[in-house]
Amino acid sequence: MNRVPLFSAALIALLVNACASGPPAPPYPAFIVSDELPDIFMASLPGIRAKQYAGDPQTRATSNRVDLPPDWSGTTGGSPGKSLEIFVLAGELRLADITLGSGGYAYLPPGTLGFNLKSDDGARILYFLEDVDDEAMIRTPLILDSNLVDWQAGDATGVSTKDLRADPGSGARTWLQRIDPGAAVPWQATSVSREGYFVSGQYQHSECVEGEAYTEIYLPGGYFNRPANAVNGGPGSMALTQAVWFLRETRHATTSNDVACSLN
Repeated sequence: MNRVPLFSAALIALLVNACASGPPAPPYPAFIVSDELPDIFMASLPGIRAKQYAGDPQTRATSNRVDLPPDWSGTTGGSPGKSLEIFVLAGELRLADITLGSGGYAYLPPGTLGFNLKSDDGARILYFLEDVDDEAMIRTPLILDSNLVDWQAGDATGVSTKDLRADPGSGARTWLQRIDPGAAVPWQATSVSREGYFVSGQYQHSECVEGEAYTEIYLPGGYFNRPANAVNGGPGSMALTQAVWFLRETRHATTSNDVACSLN
């Protein structure tokens, strides 16, 4: 994602102090603990509590986890000219006359008329506003229940995926990734930035920092925003229990496994 991360004092401290010894922490948001971030105000969603992961104050692109209180109502029309992605983590959210439960997903491209939003009993959602590539071909709303989508075998043993959105024009993609206990991923690097939110399970991952592996454990609510070509994965990366990630990229990406964690 081509955006400028927003760092609070708490987030900077988390990145600096995440590991007391060994290699330095990654120079980008990784191993972020959502509950340790401060709450922010969002004018487009009055009355909510939100954790902001990344954003660009000039374009108003933003990535957030949002808690909607019971009996909350709002609208999707607060940020014209932006695409909106919503993924329901818990509770229920009503989008117009469609109820999205846990695992519900909606993508609303720019130009979509504003829809009413309502949550009777409260909900926790992921909420992304994004500028759209001119090559994007998805021009109508996309709303689905990810629980009704079958898992497909991934590139590595023990890894499977569910596509939520795959734009054939821009290459933008949003998907779920499930990793079976004990399954590992090799050292790898993707050609574009990738954003991830850890939905469930326990997962250990490594980032290559100055030729050394920096390894931490993700728990639900963990987050990363990894820049293009950052080497990550490796033998220290594995699912400690069955693990599910929500992942997104805003442009076509290629992934290379022909990399190693070294200074060369």
